[in-house]
Amino acid sequence: MDIQPVITPRPRRPRPAIVSLTDAAAAQVKTIMSRADKPYVGLRVGVKQGGCAGQEYVLSYAEAADPLDEVVTDKGVTILIEPKAVLYLVGTVIDYETTKLASKFVFNNPNETDACGCGESVTIKPAATESD
Repeated sequence: MDIQPVITPRPRRPRPAIVSLTDAAAAQVKTIMSRADKPYVGLRVGVKQGGCAGQEYVLSYAEAADPLDEVVTDKGVTILIEPKAVLYLVGTVIDYETTKLASKFVFNNPNETDACGCGESVTIKPAATESD
């Protein structure tokens, strides 16, 4: 008689949200998208090299989803995240702030390790993967 071991799969941990929007950010994105010169599928979010701290957040209209994009829908807004930016953005909350001098999107990113004095660039350490 051949006895086969019973393998019970481990329950998966909930996958953290890559990005989420505050109510203010969602409302602003909806307003901007409604005024766009043509229809777009969503907001593209990425990270690029640049600035005095080394990296900058990038926001742009997304005309189409790339097959490798991570797609997040939050508060009625479709967010397409560039594949190379995913680990840099895990857990980020995008807010929209208005002060007496400026209105801007603000990234509250738990992976940021430093920021420049002018606030235009950051240093981001990629989030650890499950195998790390």
